[in-house]
Amino acid sequence: MEYKEVIEVIELVKKHNNWRKKECINLIASENVTSPLVDMVYLSDASHRYAEGLPFKRFYQGTKYIDELEEKANNVLGELFNAKFVDIRAISGTTANGAAFYSLANAGDKALVVPVFAGSHVSHTKYGILGALGIKEIEMPFNGNEMSIDLDATIKKIKEERPKIIILGGTVILFEQPIKEIKEVANEVGAHVLFDAAHVLGLIAGKRYQNPVIEGADLTTSSTHKTFPGPQGGLCMSNNEETFKKYKKLIFPVFVSNHHLHRIAATIITAYEMKYFGEDYAENIIRNAKTLAESLHEYGFKVLGEKKGFTKTHQVVLNVKELGGGTYVAEHLEKCNIITNKNMIPGDTPEMVKNPSGLRLGVQEMTRYGMKRSEMQYIAELIYKALIKKVDPEIIKKEVIEFRKNFQQIKYTFEIDINKLSEIQIPALI
Repeated sequence: MEYKEVIEVIELVKKHNNWRKKECINLIASENVTSPLVDMVYLSDASHRYAEGLPFKRFYQGTKYIDELEEKANNVLGELFNAKFVDIRAISGTTANGAAFYSLANAGDKALVVPVFAGSHVSHTKYGILGALGIKEIEMPFNGNEMSIDLDATIKKIKEERPKIIILGGTVILFEQPIKEIKEVANEVGAHVLFDAAHVLGLIAGKRYQNPVIEGADLTTSSTHKTFPGPQGGLCMSNNEETFKKYKKLIFPVFVSNHHLHRIAATIITAYEMKYFGEDYAENIIRNAKTLAESLHEYGFKVLGEKKGFTKTHQVVLNVKELGGGTYVAEHLEKCNIITNKNMIPGDTPEMVKNPSGLRLGVQEMTRYGMKRSEMQYIAELIYKALIKKVDPEIIKKEVIEFRKNFQQIKYTFEIDINKLSEIQIPALI
Protein backbone atom coordinates (compact mmCIF):
# COMPACT_ATOMS: atom_id res chain seq x y z
CA MET A 1 0.00 0.00 0.00
CA GLU A 2 1.51 3.36 -1.07
CA TYR A 3 -0.65 5.75 0.99
CA LYS A 4 -0.68 8.19 -1.91
CA GLU A 5 -2.48 10.94 0.03
CA VAL A 6 0.16 10.94 2.76
CA ILE A 7 2.99 11.04 0.25
CA GLU A 8 1.38 14.02 -1.47
CA VAL A 9 1.38 15.96 1.82
CA ILE A 10 5.03 15.12 2.47
CA GLU A 11 5.96 16.19 -1.04
CA LEU A 12 4.21 19.54 -0.59
CA VAL A 13 6.13 20.13 2.65
CA LYS A 14 9.39 19.26 0.90
CA LYS A 15 8.60 21.66 -1.93
CA HIS A 16 7.78 24.44 0.50
CA ASN A 17 10.96 23.90 2.53
CA ASN A 18 13.16 23.82 -0.54
CA TRP A 19 11.55 26.88 -2.09
CA ARG A 20 11.40 29.17 0.93
CA LYS A 21 14.58 28.08 2.73
CA LYS A 22 16.91 27.44 -0.20
CA GLU A 23 15.71 29.19 -3.35
CA CYS A 24 14.16 32.50 -2.23
CA ILE A 25 15.32 35.85 -0.96
CA ASN A 26 12.93 36.26 1.94
CA LEU A 27 12.31 39.91 2.83
CA ILE A 28 9.14 39.49 4.89
CA ALA A 29 9.75 41.78 7.86
CA SER A 30 7.72 39.62 10.27
CA GLU A 31 9.50 36.32 9.67
CA ASN A 32 12.80 34.65 10.49
CA VAL A 33 14.38 31.23 10.52
CA THR A 34 15.23 29.12 13.55
CA SER A 35 18.57 27.37 14.03
CA PRO A 36 18.98 23.57 13.79
CA LEU A 37 19.45 23.45 17.57
CA VAL A 38 16.17 25.28 18.14
CA ASP A 39 14.45 22.98 15.65
CA MET A 40 15.75 19.96 17.53
CA VAL A 41 14.31 20.90 20.91
CA TYR A 42 11.10 22.22 19.31
CA LEU A 43 10.20 18.75 18.01
CA SER A 44 9.72 17.07 21.36
CA ASP A 45 7.20 15.12 23.39
CA ALA A 46 6.15 18.42 25.00
CA SER A 47 4.08 19.14 21.89
CA HIS A 48 1.58 16.50 23.11
CA ARG A 49 1.25 17.70 26.70
CA TYR A 50 -0.81 20.10 28.81
CA ALA A 51 0.37 22.39 31.60
CA GLU A 52 -2.43 24.78 32.45
CA GLY A 53 -1.54 27.31 35.12
CA LEU A 54 1.85 28.43 36.41
CA PRO A 55 5.08 26.46 36.97
CA PHE A 56 4.74 24.15 39.99
CA LYS A 57 1.07 25.20 40.33
CA ARG A 58 -0.55 23.20 37.53
CA PHE A 59 -3.97 21.74 36.92
CA TYR A 60 -2.33 18.65 35.36
CA GLN A 61 0.25 16.19 36.58
CA GLY A 62 3.33 15.12 34.60
CA THR A 63 4.80 18.61 34.20
CA LYS A 64 7.87 18.58 36.47
CA TYR A 65 10.33 19.13 33.60
CA ILE A 66 8.03 21.56 31.80
CA ASP A 67 7.86 23.56 35.04
CA GLU A 68 11.64 23.82 35.19
CA LEU A 69 11.83 24.84 31.54
CA GLU A 70 9.14 27.49 31.82
CA GLU A 71 10.72 28.98 34.92
CA LYS A 72 14.08 29.01 33.15
CA ALA A 73 12.52 30.70 30.11
CA ASN A 74 11.02 33.47 32.20
CA ASN A 75 14.34 33.96 34.02
CA VAL A 76 16.58 34.09 30.96
CA LEU A 77 14.20 36.42 29.13
CA GLY A 78 14.01 38.62 32.21
CA GLU A 79 17.80 38.80 32.28
CA LEU A 80 18.01 39.52 28.55
CA PHE A 81 15.48 42.35 28.64
CA ASN A 82 16.07 43.72 32.18
CA ALA A 83 12.51 42.75 33.09
CA LYS A 84 11.53 41.73 36.61
CA PHE A 85 8.38 39.97 35.42
CA VAL A 86 7.99 37.77 32.32
CA ASP A 87 5.20 35.48 31.13
CA ILE A 88 5.57 33.39 27.96
CA ARG A 89 2.17 31.69 28.05
CA ALA A 90 0.71 33.80 25.23
CA ILE A 91 0.85 31.70 22.08
CA SER A 92 1.23 34.75 19.83
CA GLY A 93 1.86 38.46 20.00
CA THR A 94 -1.81 39.08 19.28
CA THR A 95 -2.83 36.86 22.20
CA ALA A 96 -0.45 38.78 24.47
CA ASN A 97 -1.93 42.05 23.21
CA GLY A 98 -5.47 40.87 23.90
CA ALA A 99 -4.70 39.92 27.50
CA ALA A 100 -2.77 43.16 27.97
CA PHE A 101 -5.57 45.35 26.61
CA TYR A 102 -8.14 43.54 28.75
CA SER A 103 -6.00 43.99 31.85
CA LEU A 104 -5.51 47.73 31.25
CA ALA A 105 -8.92 48.96 30.07
CA ASN A 106 -12.64 48.21 30.01
CA ALA A 107 -15.22 48.32 27.24
CA GLY A 108 -15.96 51.95 26.42
CA ASP A 109 -12.51 53.17 27.45
CA LYS A 110 -10.24 54.90 24.94
CA ALA A 111 -6.94 53.69 23.48
CA LEU A 112 -4.59 56.03 21.63
CA VAL A 113 -2.91 54.08 18.83
CA VAL A 114 -0.61 54.72 15.89
CA PRO A 115 -2.76 54.82 12.72
CA VAL A 116 -2.91 51.70 10.54
CA PHE A 117 -1.28 53.55 7.63
CA ALA A 118 1.60 54.43 9.96
CA GLY A 119 2.28 50.90 11.15
CA SER A 120 0.00 49.81 13.97
CA HIS A 121 -0.80 46.10 14.17
CA VAL A 122 -4.36 45.09 13.33
CA SER A 123 -4.82 43.86 16.93
CA HIS A 124 -4.34 47.49 18.07
CA THR A 125 -7.34 48.67 16.08
CA LYS A 126 -11.12 48.55 15.90
CA TYR A 127 -10.76 45.76 13.33
CA GLY A 128 -8.88 43.49 15.75
CA ILE A 129 -8.98 42.38 19.36
CA LEU A 130 -8.97 45.96 20.71
CA GLY A 131 -12.29 46.59 18.98
CA ALA A 132 -13.62 43.16 19.95
CA LEU A 133 -13.05 44.10 23.60
CA GLY A 134 -15.11 47.24 23.09
CA ILE A 135 -12.17 49.61 23.59
CA LYS A 136 -12.43 52.72 21.43
CA GLU A 137 -9.55 53.39 19.04
CA ILE A 138 -8.28 56.96 18.72
CA GLU A 139 -5.56 57.70 16.18
CA MET A 140 -2.27 59.14 17.37
CA PRO A 141 -0.86 62.13 15.42
CA PHE A 142 1.86 60.91 13.06
CA ASN A 143 4.39 62.70 10.86
CA GLY A 144 4.38 60.78 7.58
CA ASN A 145 7.29 62.75 6.14
CA GLU A 146 9.55 61.65 8.97
CA MET A 147 7.81 58.30 9.64
CA SER A 148 7.61 59.12 13.32
CA ILE A 149 5.10 60.04 16.01
CA ASP A 150 4.30 63.77 16.23
CA LEU A 151 5.21 64.13 19.89
CA ASP A 152 3.85 67.62 20.58
CA ALA A 153 0.50 66.86 18.95
CA THR A 154 0.36 63.48 20.71
CA ILE A 155 0.94 65.03 24.14
CA LYS A 156 -1.85 67.51 23.42
CA LYS A 157 -4.19 64.70 22.36
CA ILE A 158 -3.43 62.62 25.44
CA LYS A 159 -4.41 65.54 27.65
CA GLU A 160 -7.59 66.17 25.65
CA GLU A 161 -8.79 62.56 25.24
CA ARG A 162 -7.46 61.07 28.51
CA PRO A 163 -7.16 57.53 27.13
CA LYS A 164 -6.76 54.47 29.37
CA ILE A 165 -4.11 52.94 27.10
CA ILE A 166 -1.46 54.43 24.83
CA ILE A 167 -0.18 51.78 22.41
CA LEU A 168 3.28 52.17 20.89
CA GLY A 169 5.33 49.83 18.71
CA GLY A 170 3.65 48.00 15.86
CA THR A 171 4.32 46.44 12.48
CA VAL A 172 6.19 49.29 10.80
CA ILE A 173 8.92 50.74 12.98
CA LEU A 174 11.77 52.53 11.24
CA PHE A 175 12.98 54.64 14.16
CA GLU A 176 12.85 54.83 17.94
CA GLN A 177 9.69 56.12 19.60
CA PRO A 178 9.28 58.68 22.44
CA ILE A 179 8.39 56.20 25.18
CA LYS A 180 9.75 58.21 28.12
CA GLU A 181 8.10 61.45 27.04
CA ILE A 182 4.75 59.78 26.42
CA LYS A 183 4.94 57.91 29.74
CA GLU A 184 5.37 61.21 31.60
CA VAL A 185 2.15 62.68 30.21
CA ALA A 186 0.39 59.31 30.54
CA ASN A 187 1.04 59.45 34.27
CA GLU A 188 -0.65 62.86 34.40
CA VAL A 189 -3.93 61.51 33.00
CA GLY A 190 -3.86 58.03 34.58
CA ALA A 191 -3.12 56.19 31.33
CA HIS A 192 -1.06 53.03 30.83
CA VAL A 193 1.62 52.73 28.15
CA LEU A 194 1.89 49.47 26.22
CA PHE A 195 4.72 48.82 23.78
CA ASP A 196 4.27 46.10 21.15
CA ALA A 197 7.87 44.99 20.56
CA ALA A 198 7.11 42.10 18.19
CA HIS A 199 9.21 43.48 15.35
CA VAL A 200 12.13 44.87 17.31
CA LEU A 201 12.52 42.31 20.11
CA GLY A 202 15.74 40.92 18.67
CA LEU A 203 17.15 44.42 18.21
CA ILE A 204 16.33 45.17 21.84
CA ALA A 205 18.06 41.95 22.90
CA GLY A 206 21.04 42.99 20.80
CA LYS A 207 21.12 46.43 22.46
CA ARG A 208 20.52 48.23 19.18
CA TYR A 209 17.02 49.50 19.93
CA GLN A 210 15.53 51.24 22.96
CA ASN A 211 14.27 48.93 25.70
CA PRO A 212 10.63 49.82 26.49
CA VAL A 213 10.73 47.79 29.71
CA ILE A 214 13.24 50.13 31.28
CA GLU A 215 11.98 53.27 29.51
CA GLY A 216 8.66 53.08 31.32
CA ALA A 217 6.19 50.95 29.37
CA ASP A 218 3.75 49.41 31.85
CA LEU A 219 3.54 46.28 29.69
CA THR A 220 5.73 45.20 26.80
CA THR A 221 4.20 42.55 24.57
CA SER A 222 5.85 40.67 21.75
CA SER A 223 5.96 37.70 19.48
CA THR A 224 9.13 35.60 19.46
CA HIS A 225 9.83 34.96 15.78
CA LYS A 226 10.80 38.16 13.95
CA THR A 227 14.11 39.88 14.70
CA PHE A 228 14.12 37.56 17.71
CA PRO A 229 14.64 34.34 15.70
CA GLY A 230 12.68 31.84 17.76
CA PRO A 231 9.60 29.66 17.35
CA GLN A 232 6.25 31.32 16.84
CA GLY A 233 4.85 32.41 20.18
CA GLY A 234 4.20 35.40 22.40
CA LEU A 235 5.29 36.97 25.68
CA CYS A 236 4.65 39.86 28.02
CA MET A 237 7.18 41.66 30.22
CA SER A 238 7.07 44.41 32.83
CA ASN A 239 8.78 46.02 35.78
CA ASN A 240 5.40 47.08 37.18
CA GLU A 241 4.32 44.31 39.55
CA GLU A 242 0.77 45.51 40.14
CA THR A 243 -0.01 45.88 36.45
CA PHE A 244 1.65 42.58 35.61
CA LYS A 245 -0.43 40.69 38.17
CA LYS A 246 -3.58 41.73 36.30
CA TYR A 247 -2.12 40.43 33.05
CA LYS A 248 -1.16 37.09 34.61
CA LYS A 249 -4.69 36.55 35.87
CA LEU A 250 -6.10 37.06 32.37
CA ILE A 251 -3.69 35.34 30.01
CA PHE A 252 -4.88 32.12 31.67
CA PRO A 253 -7.70 31.16 31.76
CA VAL A 254 -9.24 33.88 29.56
CA PHE A 255 -6.96 33.92 26.52
CA VAL A 256 -4.94 30.70 26.74
CA SER A 257 -5.60 27.22 28.06
CA ASN A 258 -2.58 25.12 27.16
CA HIS A 259 0.27 27.24 25.85
CA HIS A 260 2.04 25.02 23.28
CA LEU A 261 4.74 23.63 25.53
CA HIS A 262 7.18 22.48 22.85
CA ARG A 263 8.07 26.09 22.08
CA ILE A 264 9.36 26.78 25.61
CA ALA A 265 12.72 25.02 25.26
CA ALA A 266 13.07 26.41 21.73
CA THR A 267 12.51 29.92 23.05
CA ILE A 268 15.15 29.40 25.75
CA ILE A 269 17.75 28.30 23.19
CA THR A 270 16.91 31.34 21.07
CA ALA A 271 17.30 33.59 24.11
CA TYR A 272 20.77 32.15 24.72
CA GLU A 273 21.62 32.66 21.03
CA MET A 274 20.67 36.30 21.44
CA LYS A 275 22.57 36.56 24.71
CA TYR A 276 25.83 35.44 23.11
CA PHE A 277 25.43 36.53 19.47
CA GLY A 278 22.62 39.07 19.57
CA GLU A 279 24.68 42.26 19.54
CA ASP A 280 26.58 41.22 16.42
CA TYR A 281 23.38 39.98 14.77
CA ALA A 282 21.42 43.17 15.54
CA GLU A 283 24.29 45.38 14.37
CA ASN A 284 24.43 43.58 11.04
CA ILE A 285 20.66 43.67 10.65
CA ILE A 286 20.57 47.45 11.00
CA ARG A 287 23.60 47.95 8.78
CA ASN A 288 22.06 45.72 6.11
CA ALA A 289 18.70 47.48 6.25
CA LYS A 290 20.34 50.87 5.84
CA THR A 291 22.44 49.59 2.93
CA LEU A 292 19.39 48.12 1.21
CA ALA A 293 17.46 51.36 1.69
CA GLU A 294 20.30 53.54 0.36
CA SER A 295 20.87 51.25 -2.61
CA LEU A 296 17.18 51.21 -3.55
CA HIS A 297 17.11 55.01 -3.23
CA GLU A 298 20.07 55.25 -5.61
CA TYR A 299 18.17 53.12 -8.12
CA GLY A 300 15.32 55.64 -8.06
CA PHE A 301 12.88 53.99 -5.65
CA LYS A 302 10.85 56.14 -3.26
CA VAL A 303 12.17 54.99 0.11
CA LEU A 304 10.31 56.33 3.13
CA GLY A 305 12.11 57.91 6.08
CA GLU A 306 14.73 59.67 3.96
CA LYS A 307 14.88 62.73 6.25
CA LYS A 308 16.05 60.56 9.14
CA GLY A 309 18.34 58.23 7.20
CA PHE A 310 15.69 55.76 5.91
CA THR A 311 15.82 53.29 8.81
CA LYS A 312 17.38 52.36 12.12
CA THR A 313 15.74 48.94 12.40
CA HIS A 314 15.43 45.84 10.21
CA GLN A 315 12.78 47.42 7.99
CA VAL A 316 12.75 49.32 4.71
CA VAL A 317 9.49 50.78 3.39
CA LEU A 318 8.91 51.78 -0.24
CA ASN A 319 6.20 53.82 -1.93
CA VAL A 320 5.47 51.75 -5.06
CA LYS A 321 2.21 53.39 -6.07
CA GLU A 322 3.66 54.52 -9.40
CA LEU A 323 4.90 50.97 -10.05
CA GLY A 324 1.42 49.46 -9.82
CA GLY A 325 0.85 49.42 -6.06
CA GLY A 326 1.89 47.09 -3.27
CA THR A 327 -0.19 44.10 -4.36
CA TYR A 328 1.08 44.08 -7.93
CA VAL A 329 4.69 44.65 -6.91
CA ALA A 330 4.69 41.94 -4.22
CA GLU A 331 3.12 39.42 -6.59
CA HIS A 332 5.57 40.30 -9.36
CA LEU A 333 8.57 39.95 -7.05
CA GLU A 334 7.29 36.56 -5.88
CA LYS A 335 7.58 35.36 -9.50
CA CYS A 336 11.25 36.30 -9.17
CA ASN A 337 11.57 34.32 -5.89
CA ILE A 338 11.87 37.57 -3.93
CA ILE A 339 9.31 37.39 -1.12
CA THR A 340 7.92 40.67 0.25
CA ASN A 341 4.57 42.03 1.41
CA LYS A 342 2.31 44.96 0.54
CA ASN A 343 1.71 47.52 3.26
CA MET A 344 -0.31 50.67 3.84
CA ILE A 345 1.74 53.85 4.16
CA PRO A 346 0.97 57.48 5.10
CA GLY A 347 -1.42 58.92 2.54
CA ASP A 348 -3.28 55.65 1.98
CA THR A 349 -6.97 55.46 2.81
CA PRO A 350 -8.96 52.48 4.16
CA GLU A 351 -10.38 51.54 0.76
CA MET A 352 -6.81 51.03 -0.51
CA VAL A 353 -6.23 48.05 1.79
CA LYS A 354 -6.41 45.57 -1.11
CA ASN A 355 -3.78 47.42 -3.10
CA PRO A 356 -1.94 49.86 -0.83
CA SER A 357 0.87 52.10 -1.98
CA GLY A 358 3.57 50.55 0.16
CA LEU A 359 5.96 47.63 0.14
CA ARG A 360 7.55 46.53 3.43
CA LEU A 361 10.94 44.81 3.44
CA GLY A 362 12.90 43.22 6.28
CA VAL A 363 16.49 41.97 6.21
CA GLN A 364 16.64 39.92 9.43
CA GLU A 365 16.30 36.46 7.83
CA MET A 366 18.80 37.05 5.05
CA THR A 367 21.17 38.52 7.61
CA ARG A 368 20.89 35.31 9.62
CA TYR A 369 22.04 33.40 6.57
CA GLY A 370 25.21 35.48 6.58
CA MET A 371 24.41 38.20 4.05
CA LYS A 372 26.10 41.55 4.50
CA ARG A 373 26.36 44.90 2.72
CA SER A 374 27.45 43.67 -0.71
CA GLU A 375 24.60 41.17 -0.78
CA MET A 376 22.10 43.92 0.12
CA GLN A 377 23.42 45.98 -2.79
CA TYR A 378 22.91 43.00 -5.08
CA ILE A 379 19.37 42.44 -3.79
CA ALA A 380 18.59 46.09 -4.53
CA GLU A 381 19.91 45.55 -8.05
CA LEU A 382 17.67 42.51 -8.51
CA ILE A 383 14.62 44.49 -7.35
CA TYR A 384 15.57 47.30 -9.73
CA LYS A 385 15.87 44.87 -12.63
CA ALA A 386 12.53 43.29 -11.76
CA LEU A 387 10.46 46.42 -11.24
CA ILE A 388 12.08 49.20 -13.27
CA LYS A 389 14.13 47.48 -15.97
CA LYS A 390 11.29 44.92 -16.45
CA VAL A 391 13.65 41.95 -16.88
CA ASP A 392 11.84 38.63 -17.41
CA PRO A 393 10.97 37.24 -13.93
CA GLU A 394 12.22 33.79 -14.96
CA ILE A 395 15.68 35.22 -15.61
CA ILE A 396 15.78 36.93 -12.23
CA LYS A 397 14.40 33.80 -10.54
CA LYS A 398 17.34 31.80 -11.88
CA GLU A 399 19.74 34.47 -10.60
CA VAL A 400 18.13 34.33 -7.15
CA ILE A 401 18.35 30.54 -6.96
CA GLU A 402 22.01 30.64 -7.95
CA PHE A 403 22.70 33.46 -5.48
CA ARG A 404 21.07 31.59 -2.58
CA LYS A 405 23.32 28.57 -3.08
CA ASN A 406 26.04 30.52 -1.27
CA PHE A 407 23.81 31.27 1.73
CA GLN A 408 22.38 28.08 3.21
CA GLN A 409 23.94 27.98 6.67
CA ILE A 410 22.34 29.79 9.61
CA LYS A 411 24.67 32.10 11.54
CA TYR A 412 24.59 33.60 15.05
CA THR A 413 24.07 30.26 16.73
CA PHE A 414 26.10 27.72 18.69
CA GLU A 415 28.60 25.54 16.89
CA ILE A 416 27.31 22.26 18.27
CA ASP A 417 27.18 19.03 16.28
CA ILE A 418 23.61 18.00 17.09
CA ASN A 419 24.28 14.54 15.67
CA LYS A 420 26.59 13.90 18.63
CA LEU A 421 23.94 14.74 21.21
CA SER A 422 23.11 11.06 21.61
CA GLU A 423 20.98 11.45 24.71
CA ILE A 424 18.37 13.43 22.77
CA GLN A 425 16.45 11.63 20.09
CA ILE A 426 16.84 13.74 16.98
CA PRO A 427 13.85 13.42 14.62
CA ALA A 428 14.42 12.89 10.92
CA LEU A 429 13.55 16.31 9.51
CA ILE A 430 12.02 16.52 6.04
